[in-house]
Amino acid sequence: MISHEQARKEAEQIVNQMTLAEKIAQINFRAPAIDRLGITDYNYWNEGLHGVARAGVATVFPQAIGLAALFDDALLKKVADVISTEGRAKYNQYHAEGDHDIYKGLTYWSPNINIFRDPRWGRGQETYGEDPYLTAKLGVAFIKGLQGDGPYLKLAACAKHFAVHSGPEADRHSFNAEVNQKDLYETYLPAFEAAVKEADVESFMGAYNAVNGVPACVHPELMQSILRNEWNFKGHVVSDYAALEDVHLHHHYTDTAAETMALAMKVGCNLCAGNISDALHEAIEQGLVTEVDITASVVELYTTRVRLGMFAEDNPFNSIPFEVNDCEEHRQLSLETARKSMVLLKNDDFLPLNKTELSAVSVIGPNAASVEALRGNYFGTASRYYTFLEGIQNEMNGHGRVYYALGCHLFQEHAESSLSSKHERESEAIIAAKHSDVVVLCLGLDPTIEGEQGDSGNVYGSGDKEKLHLPTVQEQLLKKVLELNKPVVVVLAAGSALSLNGFEDHPHIKAIIQAWYPGSQGGTALADIMFGLRSPSGKLPITFYKNTDNLPDFNDYVMKNRTYRYLEEEPLYPFGYGLTYGNVRLSDLDCKQNCESLSVSITIENDDKYAIDEVIQVYGRTNAEDEVRNNKLISFKRVELPKSAKKRINLTIPVANLAVTDSDGNRKLAGTAAEIFVNVASPGKLTESLTGIKTLATKIRLNPNGG
Repeated sequence: MISHEQARKEAEQIVNQMTLAEKIAQINFRAPAIDRLGITDYNYWNEGLHGVARAGVATVFPQAIGLAALFDDALLKKVADVISTEGRAKYNQYHAEGDHDIYKGLTYWSPNINIFRDPRWGRGQETYGEDPYLTAKLGVAFIKGLQGDGPYLKLAACAKHFAVHSGPEADRHSFNAEVNQKDLYETYLPAFEAAVKEADVESFMGAYNAVNGVPACVHPELMQSILRNEWNFKGHVVSDYAALEDVHLHHHYTDTAAETMALAMKVGCNLCAGNISDALHEAIEQGLVTEVDITASVVELYTTRVRLGMFAEDNPFNSIPFEVNDCEEHRQLSLETARKSMVLLKNDDFLPLNKTELSAVSVIGPNAASVEALRGNYFGTASRYYTFLEGIQNEMNGHGRVYYALGCHLFQEHAESSLSSKHERESEAIIAAKHSDVVVLCLGLDPTIEGEQGDSGNVYGSGDKEKLHLPTVQEQLLKKVLELNKPVVVVLAAGSALSLNGFEDHPHIKAIIQAWYPGSQGGTALADIMFGLRSPSGKLPITFYKNTDNLPDFNDYVMKNRTYRYLEEEPLYPFGYGLTYGNVRLSDLDCKQNCESLSVSITIENDDKYAIDEVIQVYGRTNAEDEVRNNKLISFKRVELPKSAKKRINLTIPVANLAVTDSDGNRKLAGTAAEIFVNVASPGKLTESLTGIKTLATKIRLNPNGG
C-alpha cells in the first residue's frame, strides 16, 4: 500500500500550487473544487458504523454494540470489508454523476471506539462495549476491514471520539471530563493506541468535551504529545461537528473563532467539521497563525486523498461495480451477524420452540413490528426489513396462527390516538395473549429515544436514559401479560443494558433475548433462534446492572465501581455472558509461559443435540499493587461445536496483556504471579450459577524483567 511518506510528497506537490485562500477553503469538511488544478469538490463526512449510512440503499448490519457481542474480530473484519466495498461502489457511481455531496465520499467517520463506561449513555450503542481490550481488538479489525490491503486505501477509517468521551450527551459541548492518569492510560486510550499501532488508522476525530480543562480538539497533550509523538500517528485529525465552535462559545477556552482556528492549526486538528474555518483569514491578519501552519494541515488532508487513490488512474477500486451494493451475499452476512449477536439472557428449558406443537403465538409490543428497532442510529436504508413480527410469521407459516398487538407506545401513555383513553392498546394485547400458547413480548428502546444529542428526542434527556428499567407503559404491559399465566418470551431491542426491574426471575418469563438493534435481517435472525434453526451465541460486551442506585454520578469519569473490572457488587448479568442451546463442559486447562507469551489450552465439549457456537474467554489478574479490582479480559476465541463434539483449543496470549497501569499512567508488567481464569463469561459465582459451567483457573509466575 502507498505509504504516508510517498503520499505526502505527492500531496505537497498539489498543495504547493494552491493560493493561501484556496488552502484555507480546503480546511473545511466541505472542501470546494479548485477548477484550475482539476480538483473536484469533496465532502469528508461519511458514516459507516454498521453499514454505509445516510447514502441510500445499503446492507444494514446490527448496530456496533451488537457486532461487539459477536466476540469475533475476524467476522467483524469481514463486515467492515463489505462496508468498504459498498462505500466504494457508491462513491464510483456518485462521482461519475458529478455528485460529491455529504455521505458520498471515501473518508468514513467510523468506528466509535470510546469506552461504554456508563449504561445511561445513549451513544454507547455505537461502541464495542466497556472493555478496553475487546474494544481495541474489534476496533483494529474494523479499521483493517475498512481500509483494506490494496495499493491504495479502500476507505479511510476514523478513530473517534478522541478522547475520554462517553456522555452525558446534554452537556457534551461544554463538559469537562476530569480523568486521572491511571484511568486515562488503562481504560480510555488503549483502543486508540491500537488503532494507530496495529491498524494504521488514517484519521482521528477530536471529541466535543474538554479533558482536564482543555477542549479535546485543541488539547496539546492528546493531539501532539500522545497522538503524534508517543504513537507516531501520521494521518489527519478532524474535529467532531462544531466542536471547534465549542472551544470559544461553550468551553470559553479562547475568545474568538480566529483564536480557535489558529490554535487548531498549531495543535494539529487539521480539518474543521463546522463553519468557522474561514476565520483563518482573520487569524492570518492578526498574526495568530502562519501560512506554513495552514499548509501543513492541508498537506495532511491531501495525503489521505492521495492514499485513497483519488488522483490515480490505476486505482483498482475504481472498478468496483454498483451491483455489489446490497447484494444477496452481503445480506446473508448481515443475517449471520444478527444471529450471532443476539444474547440469550434466560432460558428455563423453554427455547427453542417446536412450531409443530403450537396452535397460536402472539407477538406483542411496541418493537414487534418496528423498523426503528432494527436500524440503530447512523443507519443506511435497507431494501427490505424483516421485523420481529415478520420473522416469526414467516417461520410459523403453514403451522399455527400468529396474533399481533401493539400493546402500548414505546413510552407515551397513548399508543396511537389522543382521542382514546390512555393505554388504549392494552386490551388488544391481553386478548391476543389469551388466545395463544406462547407470548413473545417485544419491548425495549429504539433510536428515537436512545442515541445522540440532537438526533433522538427522548423524554429522558438528549438521548441518554436516567434509569435502566423499561419505560413505565411497557412495564405496565409486561405486568398485565404476566398475570395471564401464559409462558412469555421477552425480546429486548436496545443499544444498552436494560433491567426488567426485578421481573427477570418471574416464573412466567421463560426466556429473555437481548436482540440489540439487529439490522435489516433482525426478524429472521430472531425466528431462527427462537425455533431452533440456530443456537444463540452472542455475549454481553457490557455489564448489565440491576439498577443505577450504586453507580457513580454520570459525570464522574473515575472507573471505581464501573464495568466488570471495577464493579463492587453483583451485576444482573455479567460481562461476557450469554447462553446457548448446548450443554458445554470445560476441562483440562493447561497454561505454559515463555518470555513473551502464554500458551493456554483447554478442552471444550458440547454434550447436546444442538450445534452451537461458544466463546472461550480468558481473564487474568496479577498480584501487582496497581491491578484492576477484579480481573480483565486478555483473550477470547469463538468456537464452532457440532452436537456431541469435543475440541482442544489453543490460544497464544501476549504476556503484555497482563500488564498493569500505575497511578502515573505507566503501563508495565508488574507483580510476581498471576491467576488465569477460563470460562464462557467473566469469572465469578454469578457466571457459574447462570451457566452451570465452573470457571477453570491456574496460577503462573511472572518475571517482569523477562526471561
